Amino acid sequence: MSTIKTVCVYCGSGPGTNPLFVESAIALGKSLAENNVGLVYGGGSIGLMGAVATSVLQHGGRVTGIIPDFLTKRENALTGAQELIVTHDMHERKRLMFERSDAFVALPGGIGTLEELVEQLTWQQLGRHSKPILLANIDNFWEPLLQLFSHMRSTAFIRPTLALEILKAELVEDILPRLRSAAALASEEAKKLAADVATRL
Repeated sequence: MSTIKTVCVYCGSGPGTNPLFVESAIALGKSLAENNVGLVYGGGSIGLMGAVATSVLQHGGRVTGIIPDFLTKRENALTGAQELIVTHDMHERKRLMFERSDAFVALPGGIGTLEELVEQLTWQQLGRHSKPILLANIDNFWEPLLQLFSHMRSTAFIRPTLALEILKAELVEDILPRLRSAAALASEEAKKLAADVATRL
């Protein structure tokens, strides 16, 4: 996989306290649309989720929202998306988000955002996929988590033999270039692997 056609964005259903968070979500939506990269996200119309998806639509891009039935009212499902998939539960939602995405970006968010991000990191670490994962470290939002990862590594819970391939960008304009570079590198590495392993990745 060397081409990024769709990006899954994990982010908060609230706007947060820092105006930069919403501004960055809007800027990311614009960037995705202008680069003809589809957005896959949690399907809501509020908070950062709503900001990034609405921005994609306003700039002529494509949006796929995936939301469980019980959240359609709570998070005000974005009916304007070209594709809105309503799932039975969170597990189906996350599986479809994974299957439909070439890369993952975590904007600021809460426990749900963290849980989705860490699941992808876990799957990557266990060799289940090689799709790029990037932290949009807006105003250093993710620094405490990065420090925790360093602590986990220094205490040998992230072992030296286990790679933690996580990208980081402080500026929205750096997000797509870094995802594309990582995807191209992963594609080249996959070509060197045994055929069955490369297919699995």
